[in-house]
Amino acid sequence: MRIGLVCPYSISIPGGVQEQVLGLARSLRHLGHPTRILAPSDGPPPDGWVTPLGNSIPTAANGSVAPIAPDPAAQLRLIRAVRDEAFDVLHLHEPLAPGACMTAAVLKPTPLVGTFHAAGDSASYKYGSAPLRWVASRLDARVVVSKEAEALAKTHLGGTYEHLYNGIEVERFASVEPWPTDGPTVLFVGRHEPRKGLDVLLAALADLPPDVRVWIGSDGPDTERLKVRYAGDPRLEWLGRLSDEEKRRRLRAADVFCAPSLRGESFGVVLLEAMAAGAAIVAADLSGYRLVARADLDGLLVPPGDPVALGVALNRVLGDRALHDRLVASGSARAEEFSMDSLARRYLEIYDRITVPAPRSRGWRRNRPLRPR
Repeated sequence: MRIGLVCPYSISIPGGVQEQVLGLARSLRHLGHPTRILAPSDGPPPDGWVTPLGNSIPTAANGSVAPIAPDPAAQLRLIRAVRDEAFDVLHLHEPLAPGACMTAAVLKPTPLVGTFHAAGDSASYKYGSAPLRWVASRLDARVVVSKEAEALAKTHLGGTYEHLYNGIEVERFASVEPWPTDGPTVLFVGRHEPRKGLDVLLAALADLPPDVRVWIGSDGPDTERLKVRYAGDPRLEWLGRLSDEEKRRRLRAADVFCAPSLRGESFGVVLLEAMAAGAAIVAADLSGYRLVARADLDGLLVPPGDPVALGVALNRVLGDRALHDRLVASGSARAEEFSMDSLARRYLEIYDRITVPAPRSRGWRRNRPLRPR
């Protein structure tokens, strides 16, 4: 089966949806199915089976900034790639995001699967629900990664949804060489914006011991302000954007992965990555994180926005080796339950189901490739 995975966000910029698309493509290819990613890319694509659609345009969305490519040139590249590749199925991640996914849904050149990742509030869903309902009706199967994602989609779009999960390539995190560190280490990875709660972690520093090292990955609109405010604290190391390999190595080395987000987390895949790498979890008690980390079993969960509670939890894990090791062991086993290969097999079942009926009875028309194969 020839499979096209369409990602609306720049595949060269780290992000949860992008990492899911890349991981799913690797697993599908490993299982013997020719798979290609179609996505914007602001630099060299991460692999030869990625078709870049052009540079992205940073766009405000859901309290964050989404690197999408809604320009006509990107849509023309998508159309050409779909015609050239003659896919048996297209799998759209965030299918109603402006750009490649929405174009594919409107044109519908093959059977379509749509996976909805977003949770929380969405102005585009709220004010554009009528036309978006029509676009969503083009999908042959709708998948959500959490109850929160289903609530957002169902409220504004209606329809029925299948529940799957976000996957994790366990071996890529469990077998990597740890990054060197010289003391107890806490790692934060996330965009530096209010929603991700970096302010809360930095406010908790007052309660952390002087020998702890805090690695802060990524960047964002709050980076410079926070660097200035905490410039005198030698425990902080500002890492900037991390490559995939460096992120995995630092996760492998960290004693604790801290995720102090305030809201808007549909599914805590970054927690799964940290669990697979062997880091203990301290995170905000959000419904999306509870899907992954069971409280006091796989991690310590604290009220969002409470730096005192966050500091207490971090000190507990850093100061109690037995607790730390118990959380790591449970988290490692938990990560195995979310294997990307298992997820790929579940998606293959959906692909098979929607491509078996006669094509014209499904309302789509196969385009011939432009060049002979």
